[in-house]
Amino acid sequence: MDNREVLETIRDINLSYLLLAKHMLNEDYAEGLFKLGISAQLADILHTLTPAQTIRLAQADDLVCDFRFDDAAMLTALTSTEKGLDATATHAAILLAAQPARQFA
Repeated sequence: MDNREVLETIRDINLSYLLLAKHMLNEDYAEGLFKLGISAQLADILHTLTPAQTIRLAQADDLVCDFRFDDAAMLTALTSTEKGLDATATHAAILLAAQPARQFA
């Protein structure tokens, strides 16, 4: 994959994420905040972006989304295929809920 293809892929991911985030916040604001792991201030900005602003932001050369999984054990728990997956997913959701919302300056 060359640099141009990487940038195109990043921009596609950005647009998909922004559209998903806006949809989630429109459907159920509180649940969207929780699932996205973002602050209310950031959610309000995303929620009110115009289509043109959304597309312009998606064209950034850097990812606008961030992985919430900075703990290998949590990521492993979420991707486990062992029996008891329901309990594992519930446990991972509890761990995610304990993390503070991301603040971006």
